[in-house]
Amino acid sequence: MLDSDKKIEIKNLEDISKNIRKNIVEMVYSASSGHPGGSLSITDILTVLYFHEMNVNINNPKDEDRDRLVLSKGHCSPALYAVLAEKGYFPKEDLKTFRKIDSYLQGHPDMKKIPGVDMSSGSLGQGLSVSNGMALAGKLDKKDYRVYCVMGDGEIEEGEVWEAAMTSSHYKLDNLCVIVDNNNLQIDGKINEVMSPYPIDKKFESFGFNVININGHDFNEIITALETAKKIKEKPTVIIAKTIKGKGISYMENEASWHGKAPNEEQYNIAIEELK
Repeated sequence: MLDSDKKIEIKNLEDISKNIRKNIVEMVYSASSGHPGGSLSITDILTVLYFHEMNVNINNPKDEDRDRLVLSKGHCSPALYAVLAEKGYFPKEDLKTFRKIDSYLQGHPDMKKIPGVDMSSGSLGQGLSVSNGMALAGKLDKKDYRVYCVMGDGEIEEGEVWEAAMTSSHYKLDNLCVIVDNNNLQIDGKINEVMSPYPIDKKFESFGFNVININGHDFNEIITALETAKKIKEKPTVIIAKTIKGKGISYMENEASWHGKAPNEEQYNIAIEELK
């Protein structure tokens, strides 16, 4: 049973997450392009990270002691931008400029132009390697910050991911937490039919990771998993979050076709109505 304070906190996170989903839909619709499916599947995870877990400072985005987040699946930038705007890194009005030619909110995150972005990403498979560097630097500098790396389950078909996983384990990066967005879909269909990475948990375990399996839309499970990860010593942790692609919008849920396309006006209106 959750106590009353925990219930209130989770209700607040749910409300924030709903606002973020609404902004994701509006951004992609306004731009007539983008990646709504995978953005919606990681919304709850990013909400917990930025509004419950991570030590960040919107007034000093480059604070050396801040926690870091690497969105390795950078094409899902709408989720990250919506969260950063909700947190206060930049005005929410700017979300409407997403993917416009003169906007700093381009299709993939740019750490040089967007406050709160810790890594420029987009090319899949690279995020864990960079996260290793950040985590190792923290160890060498005797810093207490943590590094979170959000990856797609289709993305882990990339070979570089597993070279990086060996590195994470070899250097005992217990200040690193990898989160796999396991929505089971990529642009070409189901991941087990395209190039199956299953069993994901056993693979990471064999590479020396502490493994936690959760429902990626259950706020209590997300919070508990992140708290557990902080207590693990001498090895990195991976949280495998079972999610739903397009979560929150009926016609997008579990549909690979919504990996990378924008809704038309009718679809947009339906989505906004559902998110009320």
